[in-house]
Amino acid sequence: MEAISQMADGERELGDEVPEPLGPESLTWEYLGDWRGLLTALWAGSMQNMHPGLGAGVEQHSRFFEERWQRLFRSLYPISGVVYDGPHAWRTALEVRGYHDRIKGVDAQGRRYHALDPDTYYWAHSTFFVSTILIGEHFAGGIGEAEKRRLFDEHVQWYRMYGMSMRPVPESWEDFQLYWKHMCAEVLEDNKATRDVLDIAGLARPPFLPWLPNAVWRPVGSLIGRTFVWFTIGLYDGEVRDLLGFTWSRRDARRHRRTCQLINAVFRLLPHDRRYHPRARAAWRRSRGELPADAEPVATPRRNLPPLPELDEPEHNPVH
Repeated sequence: MEAISQMADGERELGDEVPEPLGPESLTWEYLGDWRGLLTALWAGSMQNMHPGLGAGVEQHSRFFEERWQRLFRSLYPISGVVYDGPHAWRTALEVRGYHDRIKGVDAQGRRYHALDPDTYYWAHSTFFVSTILIGEHFAGGIGEAEKRRLFDEHVQWYRMYGMSMRPVPESWEDFQLYWKHMCAEVLEDNKATRDVLDIAGLARPPFLPWLPNAVWRPVGSLIGRTFVWFTIGLYDGEVRDLLGFTWSRRDARRHRRTCQLINAVFRLLPHDRRYHPRARAAWRRSRGELPADAEPVATPRRNLPPLPELDEPEHNPVH
């Protein structure tokens, strides 16, 4: 009940005002929908699940582990839509928030949780914000303090779209850095939901490769899984690596840096729009007048959806 009343307070603070969505002039537009953001997906999922309340919600309510690829690709659409959907972004944000209404319970240690608790909900959002910094720093040639401050300001505007309480949101980029370090060092936990996210040794064949024989995919998938976990370890803060018991050598750091440089060099060869997820790509086209300004957002392909009889079940919505 506390989480719900706090959410209502946030709605009252917002009043009838519809927040202004971010636009093509923002740095968030430049980074969030970039396909290179998929390289932070395992990082974001594990960072989110280390939050006690969020991890408990995943353990008790999520069907993510039964359809990893589908869940990942269909969640990209509404989550990025809060940034890219223009006149429809407010509607998208309320839909995303609504997916979390029934995610509540008591964890194994007897602690009550609710996905709409303001601190829990903001933690998830903060990982998406930090992922834009990681994309800029590691995969797009690097960014400076001025760009990070700008991304911070934009993430506040982005978060307002949800109509949640702004109480947990740090007031400045400096305050956010203190918040982040506090969360990594004192709040996050090594739990089952996190370990399950990182356990991708038996990763299923992606739905967009139905023609690939399983006998071929299995060794390839195993190699991809090991490499992806190693790559994710390189994105963690030192406190998180210590919490999870991972080591990271100077050699690892050099290999990681060179891998990121190679990824950046390859992406520079791609046309601008091809670097972006379809939801973001459509937004760029709308911004140039190539699509109507009020065009409906691009929906996820059918291959990413659960079976038809299960479409209306809460555990199968785009973000669970």
